[in-house]
Amino acid sequence: MYQVIARKYRPRTFSDLVNQEHVKTTLANAIAQGRIAHGYIFSGQRGTGKTTVARILARCLNCVEGPTATPCGACASCRETGEGAAVDVIEIDAASNRGINEMRELRENVRYRPARDRFKVFIIDEAHQITNEAFNALLKTIEEPPSWVVFVLCTTETHKIPATIASRCQQFSFRSVEFESLVERLAWICGQEGVEADPATLAELARAGEGSVRDSLSALDQAIACCGTTLRAEDVRSLLGGFSLETLHQVTAALSSASTSRMLDIVDELERNGQNLQHFSRELARHFRNLLVARAGDPRLIPGSADERARLAEIAAGFSEEDLTRYLQLSLDLFRDLQYSLQPRFHLELGLVRMVHAGRLQTIEEALASLGPAPAEAPRPALAPRPRTVEAAAPKPPAPRMSDGANALAPKPAPEIKAAAPDSAEGWKQRLHATLLDMGMAFTADGVERSKIAVNGGEIHFETPKECVLGMRPDDLAKAVQSVAGRPMRVKVTVGAGVSAAPAAKPQPDDDEVTRRALDNKEVQRFQEIFGGQVRTVRNLKE
Repeated sequence: MYQVIARKYRPRTFSDLVNQEHVKTTLANAIAQGRIAHGYIFSGQRGTGKTTVARILARCLNCVEGPTATPCGACASCRETGEGAAVDVIEIDAASNRGINEMRELRENVRYRPARDRFKVFIIDEAHQITNEAFNALLKTIEEPPSWVVFVLCTTETHKIPATIASRCQQFSFRSVEFESLVERLAWICGQEGVEADPATLAELARAGEGSVRDSLSALDQAIACCGTTLRAEDVRSLLGGFSLETLHQVTAALSSASTSRMLDIVDELERNGQNLQHFSRELARHFRNLLVARAGDPRLIPGSADERARLAEIAAGFSEEDLTRYLQLSLDLFRDLQYSLQPRFHLELGLVRMVHAGRLQTIEEALASLGPAPAEAPRPALAPRPRTVEAAAPKPPAPRMSDGANALAPKPAPEIKAAAPDSAEGWKQRLHATLLDMGMAFTADGVERSKIAVNGGEIHFETPKECVLGMRPDDLAKAVQSVAGRPMRVKVTVGAGVSAAPAAKPQPDDDEVTRRALDNKEVQRFQEIFGGQVRTVRNLKE
């Protein structure tokens, strides 16, 4: 009967194990020194060798030449343990034997000495699925088992193991297998099986495993069944549902040319070819991650052949780190959305078009630099734009530090205004404005100042200019209204003409020299002409 490659080439000694040097060294030294613990927890992702090491440990303990770190592999105990048929090595699948009754049965089994071997080894796979009640039933047994018993708990989710169990065992964390080590293992197995595979093909198989030896070997078995003894990267990639670097580069080429139509063509081509759009979005996120790593100049961290790494470095040179970071975040968001989408094509089209628009964004420094130097005297705009909060510092260099009016700022109150009647619209506006400033919501306060207010019984209506709507959150307004009125009121916000913006604050005669110099600064005046705003606070950054 045919035996799959993952089982046929399963390691039988510590020297056969791929990576996991920290585990091999510690266990080998413990066996050599006779410091064998009664309980172990092996944790890590799938296919990294947890159950395999548990079997190797059992062979080391029960070999006729042992306990030894190098079992003979010829005695009955070694052979039967490798085949999973040893009478004194009990493997339990906790996924289907997770209840308290099974653990009570195991506890009874522990009391009896081994039938033939030196130790009775209990290997509990998927141990995190054992119920809390079952763990409690096993607690005392794991803490003080007979001298002939060794427990090995294997799990992919170590955080689900109760602390009372974990504290009674030695814990070993199995790491993902390095890409290069995985490629070397695949190349050796292909040589043993008489299979021809070039480095690009081996890289595809190793990438499919994502750090899991078993997954990569399963992919190799599948590729041999499909393609025979000669494997080509294109055929393997098509079989495993992967995408070539050139296919993914179509997206980066569309980003370079800022072509939304090309993005739509890419999605249409994927749809017509029957490609899995969710899988494509996952591969796209991985592609942008690799580009970001290549742009940062550390190709070691890219899982791929030398040719692929060189090609990625060439593509990444056309983008900045900021752009690649933005694209990676957008692709991750896209992959997350596609998991629950009933219209994956629409989501993918929207996500790719969004990337194109994100690539057109400019920083505020670039926007200012593109306007050229400020003129000697710049006229004020006829229409006052939406007010913003600006911080400025007058000492050298003269350009002040500015803010975009976030609610986190607490500006000084505007110049004193004659108080209006409390129940009038202007009275409500003054009290709400002061309350919002006290609450640290300057942007919302500016929106209220530019809104028309109407009070009708238990409802207050704000007619707000379009540019202020984002700051007029009903929840924030409701808190301020309740604070002013002493009772809850319904808040309604609509978009309307509002009122004109208040003129920018002018330095008063008693303003100090720092304020005057800051407001006379050409860059500050230029900023106000372009973006609008009021200078409410001037702070000396050297103080």
